[in-house]
Amino acid sequence: MNVVLHNNASRYYKRLNASDQERIKAALEKLSRDPPEGDIFPISGQKGVFRVRVGSLRLLYRVDETVIIITHIEPRGQVYNKKNKEK
Repeated sequence: MNVVLHNNASRYYKRLNASDQERIKAALEKLSRDPPEGDIFPISGQKGVFRVRVGSLRLLYRVDETVIIITHIEPRGQVYNKKNKEK
């Protein structure tokens, strides 16, 4: 499966240090496998939205046919805010 970063996730990714970027790259590679691998759980209250844990960061994503879209990359305490649930 193809994995793409939404604008929000891409901007946050670019601001991360090199080691965090490498860990996220590894997690994205695992997500692209069939079946996806990693610490993956569905988000309650949001149909079709899942999260992947990468250390203290969380990646929220949804699947559209053959593409995994990473919508948010943020620290655990911020990624579940109401503002993210509305998008």
